[in-house]
Amino acid sequence: MENLYDYKKFAVLYVDDEERSLTSFTRAYGETFRVFTANSAQAGIKIFEEHADEIGILMTDQRMPGEKGVWLLERARQLRPRTLRILVTAFADMDAAIAAVNEGAIYKYLNKPWDPVQLEMTLRQGLEFFMVQAERDQLLAEKMSVLRNMMIADRVVSLGLLAAGLSHHIRNSMVAVKTFLELAPIKMAEERDGGNTGLRDPDFWREYHQNVQGQIEKVNVLLADLRTAAEGSKSADPFPDEIHPKAILAQRLEGMAEAFGARRITVENQIPDSIPLMRVDQRKFERLVDLLLKDELAMLPAGSRITLTAEVQEERMVLRLVDNGPALPPAALQVVCDPFNVTSGVPSEYGINLMACFFLAHHHGGKVEAHSHPGGNTFTVRMPLKPVRQAETTEEDTSFLRRSFMNNEMWTKLISKG
Repeated sequence: MENLYDYKKFAVLYVDDEERSLTSFTRAYGETFRVFTANSAQAGIKIFEEHADEIGILMTDQRMPGEKGVWLLERARQLRPRTLRILVTAFADMDAAIAAVNEGAIYKYLNKPWDPVQLEMTLRQGLEFFMVQAERDQLLAEKMSVLRNMMIADRVVSLGLLAAGLSHHIRNSMVAVKTFLELAPIKMAEERDGGNTGLRDPDFWREYHQNVQGQIEKVNVLLADLRTAAEGSKSADPFPDEIHPKAILAQRLEGMAEAFGARRITVENQIPDSIPLMRVDQRKFERLVDLLLKDELAMLPAGSRITLTAEVQEERMVLRLVDNGPALPPAALQVVCDPFNVTSGVPSEYGINLMACFFLAHHHGGKVEAHSHPGGNTFTVRMPLKPVRQAETTEEDTSFLRRSFMNNEMWTKLISKG
């Protein structure tokens, strides 16, 4: 019968102070399993820390010089609770084994000397259980990611519709305000009674009118950014454009060169020419870049410096914008981490623009991170080189999540008790 499990996918770490036991273990099971060995608890925990993602079973003798086996198992449980832990004991150590079982520190215990056939069966069953558990956790994480993306997408679309509606009503309402502001200085001038007061001065009303118009236009631009982030692609392909990030950033910087020059803000585009191409919705990607650069322009003091870099990590483009300006307030950083958890206080324009950046990056399956440090701020944009259309949740997905949450406690008990 064909074996359904790859027993070398995850390793077995065996710890014993007797070199002969380690040699015998490796000789007996080295061809069937991936084997790590250590001759002390301290050496064992070092190997475990270095290979924690690779080890499925930790098996250790109890009586060793220095720290005992149960110490090693407890440390391993703190680092990787899912790793299966086996304690090998002599009859005299039975109390320690029973205590470890009762405390949930081990998966099983074996008497020493161990029976080769029984031990092989125990290791096979343990690795099978660990692999099933790992596959289950991975599947759950994938389903949770789909659910999270669907929830965010739903909120983004709702926010985009709200932004579009607000923008429409603000513009309509401004017609009446604009008419009043245009008529006011004329009426005031007609009713002069021997000299202009501040409120009757046409220049005052003209300046006031321009200021109100400017503020309303700023609001409309912010709402338009949110609407742009929420809009779907007009193409059948949501990511129809192939772009070079350095070229796009150079193009956007060129359009802002005069504004940066007036503030004496230096921008260094250090993105290498060898960086690969990305597939994006170019309009959304350009708007994301514009928002970050525009806010840097508004926030940084004259004479500041901005550095742009990029690298590829695991098929994802990582763009970084680093400045030497004052640290961002915590409220602005929070908007990037969770744009739907707006803290109390006066909302800032910076925070709204970062919210739009969050949505624009999320559209591409990416994210924006913002961090403050003593020398300034760092904005990191992580986006896949070739994003895929976000999957939709199904009734099967919902049922799976419900069962997983309900059974999670049962799985934990099985893992701890064996």
